[in-house]
Amino acid sequence: MDLIILQDGLYHLVPITAELLVGETWEDCFDLCNIVRKKLALYNEEINKYVLKDGAFFFGCICK
Repeated sequence: MDLIILQDGLYHLVPITAELLVGETWEDCFDLCNIVRKKLALYNEEINKYVLKDGAFFFGCICK
């Protein structure tokens, strides 16, 4: 699975590591994406987007 991150006007694919998912269970790609989003991003109501700690925007996920 890869995350789609928007940073400095460019979209990037960032692979998910197994360490991030230790102890988690999921049924499908949507569940997995929500788990990762909750761990890595905070929702900013003013701009209506999920923002990562480094200021990049969480756009979504791609499951392989």
